[in-house]
Amino acid sequence: MASVKEQEAIRKLMVFLQEWDSGHKVARSRVLDSFIKSNNGKTEPELELEFSQGASLFLARLTAWLRMTYMHSTCLDKLLKSIGIFLSAAGGRRYLIEFLEIGGVMTLLEILGLNHLKEEDKRESVKLLQLVANAGRKYKELICESYGVRCLAELLATSTSAEAQEDAQVLLDTLGRGNPKYQHQVYKGLIAVLPCASPRAQQLALQTLGAIQELVGEAPPALLEPLLAVLGSAHLEVQHEALQLLPALLPLRVRPALLAALVAALTPPGHPALASRSESTADPNALCPREPTLAYIQQAAAAKAIGILAKESVEVAEELIQLNVVHGLMVAVGNMEHMPSQRHSSISLKYFVHTFPIVEEHMKKAVGDTLFQLFMDSPETWYTKMDQAQAEELASSILDIPKDMGRKQSTEEVQGSTPISFSWRLH
Repeated sequence: MASVKEQEAIRKLMVFLQEWDSGHKVARSRVLDSFIKSNNGKTEPELELEFSQGASLFLARLTAWLRMTYMHSTCLDKLLKSIGIFLSAAGGRRYLIEFLEIGGVMTLLEILGLNHLKEEDKRESVKLLQLVANAGRKYKELICESYGVRCLAELLATSTSAEAQEDAQVLLDTLGRGNPKYQHQVYKGLIAVLPCASPRAQQLALQTLGAIQELVGEAPPALLEPLLAVLGSAHLEVQHEALQLLPALLPLRVRPALLAALVAALTPPGHPALASRSESTADPNALCPREPTLAYIQQAAAAKAIGILAKESVEVAEELIQLNVVHGLMVAVGNMEHMPSQRHSSISLKYFVHTFPIVEEHMKKAVGDTLFQLFMDSPETWYTKMDQAQAEELASSILDIPKDMGRKQSTEEVQGSTPISFSWRLH
């Protein structure tokens, strides 16, 4: 038989629940304010003591009201924070199960897709989903089975809140780890974010792709096109993350296509740089250079990436030589419309010329003694000393390195010698 004290506690609980059931929006809002203030950070035993072993009865009411009102944003932030107190309570796994049994995950995901709701409400929803995912693999799978990856990727791509984007990224990263059944789905969801209009979303998506790349293994061919597109982003922080991802793709089957695409980016169709430069310099009204085109930005980024990847291994450098990378770098050096293209391609060209004597020999034949001596004297700044005629000569030079010459030469050089390893650092 319950003691007098226990009976009084139960009576107070029943009165509290009746007041909630009969209360309207204003009254319930006050209840939620008081609950959040008094119970934030409490453990499961402490919540049960507060509610006379009936905390689940209040959680059920909170969840039911959430499902009925979330589309109208009725006290939504307070509701989500109150539910979060239960889901984050130490030892409160049963609260999580009770929440999930009545469709809690689907409700949270639906909140993310409603454009009229506040970004802060969506952040609270993501925080609750993070609590669910942190509970273990089967809970990650539940979120993914409920189209959670698509909802989170859309939030990351379209949100106007940097904080909401970061919360979505953290949750996607969580879903991509310890979740082998759906980790490829997460990877593809992140790829789908890359073409979006938000540089911050692109940056976060690239960071997460790099973080889970080793777990996923092979990268799908569908990654290359959007990856090369963001490599040409005007936002340096996006370019940086794209460059960080590239070395992780070298051991994979996408490597030949990746290298070929980077070399192709060095040579924009028709070499428009030279013609446009001639036109702009002939125009007396052209007082300042034009804004660089996306093709030029991508050209510069590709030249930088090629230098980084070539230094990863001699084998990669040889493959690039067979793809006629030296000619592409010379075209980029001759692009007087875009100095970053000239700078990065010069630095990369320096590596190939100094590493492979066959490249040095054929480049000298192609560009002539004057230009070649200019390069050898100051390989990192020679482009600043070229005139228009020299730039055109450089870009139109034909460099014909026979197939496998680079590979044969490097093989001969390393026989009987200690292998050379290369390292790189992004600044």
